[in-house]
Amino acid sequence: MTPELALKHIWTLAGCDPTALRSVSLTGHDPGLPSVYPVGTLASATIAASALAAAEYFRLRTGRRQSVEVEMRRALASFRSERYLRIDNGPPPALRDPVMGFYATRDGRWIQLHTNFPHHLQGVLNVLGCANDRAAVADAIRQWDGATLDQTLADAGLCAALIRTPEEWAAQEQAKAIAALPLFEIERIGDAPAEAPPPSAARDDGAPRPLGGVRVLDLSRIIAGPVGGRALAQHGADVLMINGPHLPNIAPLVIDNSRGKRSAVVDLRDAVGRETLQGLARDTDVFLQAYRPGALAAHGFGPAELARLRPGIVYVSVCAYSHEGPWAQRRGFDSLVQSASGIAHTEREAAGWDEPKHLPCQALDHATGYLAAFGAMAALARRATEGGSWHVKVSLAQTGRWLQSFGTMADGWRADDVSIDDIKDCLSEVDSEFGRVTAVQPAEVLSETPAFFALPPSKIGAHEARWV
Repeated sequence: MTPELALKHIWTLAGCDPTALRSVSLTGHDPGLPSVYPVGTLASATIAASALAAAEYFRLRTGRRQSVEVEMRRALASFRSERYLRIDNGPPPALRDPVMGFYATRDGRWIQLHTNFPHHLQGVLNVLGCANDRAAVADAIRQWDGATLDQTLADAGLCAALIRTPEEWAAQEQAKAIAALPLFEIERIGDAPAEAPPPSAARDDGAPRPLGGVRVLDLSRIIAGPVGGRALAQHGADVLMINGPHLPNIAPLVIDNSRGKRSAVVDLRDAVGRETLQGLARDTDVFLQAYRPGALAAHGFGPAELARLRPGIVYVSVCAYSHEGPWAQRRGFDSLVQSASGIAHTEREAAGWDEPKHLPCQALDHATGYLAAFGAMAALARRATEGGSWHVKVSLAQTGRWLQSFGTMADGWRADDVSIDDIKDCLSEVDSEFGRVTAVQPAEVLSETPAFFALPPSKIGAHEARWV
């Protein structure tokens, strides 16, 4: 699979104008990072799709078509943006709890724990009956068979994954459910009149931005959903992040993924908070959420409810294992999907490691985020031409299955790793509430409307829960 063919698949699946593909130039080739999977192709294609969708929305606004260029090296830097983040020229950010990782089980299998949130960590320790210490956790897990522990932790609402081969995963009912789904879905969920692109605030030089005037509510955390909101912000959308006061976050990811956004706190556990979010939703264009399927609907913020509240809304759902199948409610993260679906096993076998091996970046997270942004913009374009309310559905597992369909490169894992010194030309600096932030710039180059962040990263709750 070449980047051009991967981009064509995304573009065609969404029913977009095929002539727009002539405006795109993709350069570079895999392996760009040490992996048997062509993650560079995944990065270039998903970023280019998002960028081209922005360019097409700009064409709807102005009648002008522009060119889009994506260099694979820069796309891969974007896919590792959290790794290259630096504050005041300090050390790399700490992104993982010490207990997180792979463990051998009694029956000779491997299981991965994901314990980056304190309540997930404590829940695992309670199940295992051991101390918060990696050696103690390893000893406790050696008393369990892998599949039994995997199911026990899932039943407790905790985050883990048994390491499966691709063949073992394919036999699972969840894998069969995902196999019946396309890479993403853009579904009409209600009637509404056509809406032209909203009035756009201009750049400093007076030129409009592709998504200027488009309002986005971003109810997501960690990487996939926030990357989707960030991709919309870098093309000019007014993105307002909404966090709950009780929900945990990972500080470096907040910094990396809040660039270009404003940030407010709303508590959906009480009536006042729900009324606040309803008021915001009435005036939004895109509602991006990454809660488990059905979680927001329980508070009255499902796609059908919001399509009635705000006809013409574009509702974007991001989840781990897809919205179908027995695992739809299972908590998951990028690395867990890699472990469950055979990706970590395949990387281990190719490299000859003693334990499972993940991809060299959170490729499923980032690709799914860019697909979410692409789907949102494709739906906005449909709204502009044919009206309607729309629901965009993406998941890490569907993205992972697509990556696996690309095939593997036997010696791809031998490629050189890429340090921050190797991508200095991909970085920019900005002063913020956190200090001097060094972070990866947008990878795409648009000939008329450069992608950039109009706002520095901000702390959670730094702004009021209202549209400016």
